[in-house]
Amino acid sequence: MASTGEAKTDADFAGRWMRAKYFSWISAITLGLSVWGFSDNLFWNVRQPSNGDPKFIVHGLFCLAWMAVFFAQANLIRNGDVSAHRRLGVAGLLAAIGVTASTIFVFAAVWKGWDAMTTLVRANRILLPSYAAFVAAAFANRGRPDRHKRLMLLGTLFMMEPILSRAFDPLEPLFARLPAVYVDVGWWIFFVAVWSGLFASLVAYDWLTDRRIHAVTLVGIGWFSAIWMIVNAT
Repeated sequence: MASTGEAKTDADFAGRWMRAKYFSWISAITLGLSVWGFSDNLFWNVRQPSNGDPKFIVHGLFCLAWMAVFFAQANLIRNGDVSAHRRLGVAGLLAAIGVTASTIFVFAAVWKGWDAMTTLVRANRILLPSYAAFVAAAFANRGRPDRHKRLMLLGTLFMMEPILSRAFDPLEPLFARLPAVYVDVGWWIFFVAVWSGLFASLVAYDWLTDRRIHAVTLVGIGWFSAIWMIVNAT
């Protein structure tokens, strides 16, 4: 059994590691999931119809740009290059505006009315303005790094549904010999576990670094949970 001193040392080490590397790693994970989920569009099925549709091309490019800038920004801070981080912030703002505007256009063009939407699409109708609001709040809190980085991450996590919905697709051949119901169950487990795990990682970061859950984290996760309650109640 580890002594109290050893346990404290392990906790201190975990806190230092998280403080130094968490946002670099979580941004790499979100970017990696984006590329993985849309790998068919990007690499091995480039002739599919959506790749010839301008609205999807523009939307996809803006979303990928956001993920790439988010990753770059986290690593600039990790390397101590604050001035470059601030300069790249303009590109991040433009990408965020592009993500928001292009998503609104796709919603308007593809889905005609609330009743025509699936539960996930309905959730995204609320998650999109939530992404925009949290990113705007992050820019407004540039002088408060503790708020700024959490708002940026939470905003990014709000836009993960299309990515996670697609990220299971390359794994489906592993279930090829199973009944379709098992594939559906596997998808839901993957979808819920990964998305919940991303939010849980921020809670772990807060606890390991500060021994408390930051107010921004609580608001973000609380609102995310409320969105699903609203959608499932309608």
